[in-house]
Amino acid sequence: MERITNGAIVPERVRGGVVALGNFDGFHAGHQAVVGRALALAQERGVPALVASFDPHPARLFKPELPPFALTSTTQRLDLLAAFGLDAAVMIPFTRELAAMSGETFVENWLVRRLAVSGVVTGGDFTFGLARSGDTAQLAALGAVHGFMAEVVAPVTDAGGTISSTRVRAALRAADPAGAATLLTRPFTIRGTVEHGAKLGRTLGFPTANLRLGDYLRPAYGVYAVRVRLPGGKRVDGVANLGIRPMIEPPIELLETWIMDWSGDLYGKVIEVELVAFLRPEAKLDGLDALKAQIAADAEAARAVLGA
Repeated sequence: MERITNGAIVPERVRGGVVALGNFDGFHAGHQAVVGRALALAQERGVPALVASFDPHPARLFKPELPPFALTSTTQRLDLLAAFGLDAAVMIPFTRELAAMSGETFVENWLVRRLAVSGVVTGGDFTFGLARSGDTAQLAALGAVHGFMAEVVAPVTDAGGTISSTRVRAALRAADPAGAATLLTRPFTIRGTVEHGAKLGRTLGFPTANLRLGDYLRPAYGVYAVRVRLPGGKRVDGVANLGIRPMIEPPIELLETWIMDWSGDLYGKVIEVELVAFLRPEAKLDGLDALKAQIAADAEAARAVLGA
């Protein structure tokens, strides 16, 4: 899949395609329906299938004080789109200049001039242009003027209502990674570079791979059964503490994962940690012996969950 970022020129070979347009943070089941429809239309017409998204998320520009809320990093999102079978993904730089464009100017500059789209597919709640003034009806009208079709995909629903990023975030904050995984169609996964920690886990016999959470949404603090994707793609079982490490001063927010039945040096390497099941809240215990015993108990609980 062609990855076009930082406002780079769109290659001629992917111009003229059908584009799925939206933020797609998390790339959940609803997003997949939009992108899947664009892919199907492109294949029917024999033209490239593309996604156009925004980086950073518009909320980051207008409300930089918001706490972290990302469900995927930009590179994760691009990898998910590549696996979906698309020809190209265009990450549109979301700047104040872009935010100040009228809906018509955005369509002319990006969809017509840069991408030369033959079709656009969105969700029903898609908005664009200055102060989010453009909607799907305006997009269809502009498409009629500029010679491209615009299609809206109906929301994907389940027993809980419309599947959305908001629902995914709520499930994670409520310590329900399984519920989030159902909406996402895969486990919520944190990707990061392993860094050195306090080495307490190594002292106790449970060495951990430590990741900063960065821009990711903060799920409920606590201990999780996890699966870890190692460099090279191997997936192994683990148990992780996500939080501020109440047994260690000063408190530092980390995802600390003990990879069970595996050993090796991961410092400086990129891994992915999938949250599978919430085991218990984070807690301050009565000394290191109690902590060691609790980690062992957590590991057994994780083995039971992951084995099932």
